[in-house]
Amino acid sequence: MIRRATVVRRTRETDIRVRVALEGKGRVRVATGIGFFDHMLSALALHGGLDLDLRAQGDVHVDQHHLVEDCGITLGQALREALGDRRGIERTGFFAFPMEEALALAAVDLGGRPLLVCRASFRRARLGDLEADTITEFLRGLTRGLLADLHVVLPYGWNDHHKAEALFKAIGKALKLAVSRDGRYRDVIPSTKGMLT
Repeated sequence: MIRRATVVRRTRETDIRVRVALEGKGRVRVATGIGFFDHMLSALALHGGLDLDLRAQGDVHVDQHHLVEDCGITLGQALREALGDRRGIERTGFFAFPMEEALALAAVDLGGRPLLVCRASFRRARLGDLEADTITEFLRGLTRGLLADLHVVLPYGWNDHHKAEALFKAIGKALKLAVSRDGRYRDVIPSTKGMLT
């Protein structure tokens, strides 16, 4: 059975619709109006083994903060809904993704306790048309929506495009491992407490 979900988030600031399938086939359609952000979300989904359809509009005439953060929240909620009670999943995943001179590390725990640790910095204020400081806001929204503990680190790199892309791909790969199922434990919730909260 393919785990999938659709979540819609409408506020005075944003209008977002996310459709996701965890057992994806590389079908990715993203349209936020921010080209570099679309590229990063597409990379995350493709390397995460997800099918993703994400459409978003927002008050970018103010700035990009609301739209990018709310995309993170909504994507996280869709992933959480698709996971259900998380029975039988690996729960955690880690990946180191190299991209030319840059290296990104991502570790995720789908244990139900949202927290972001982000050790990533960029030299430029904008990456393409994306405001660089909104990357952290996207990740913070993702962890809240998904109820995940996410740690991301960029230990080195020079080119900001490479650094950001490696980061999103590492997160996708780590999520792919965390949501995967171990058939030996298909009826087990991966916690000694017997619940994930």
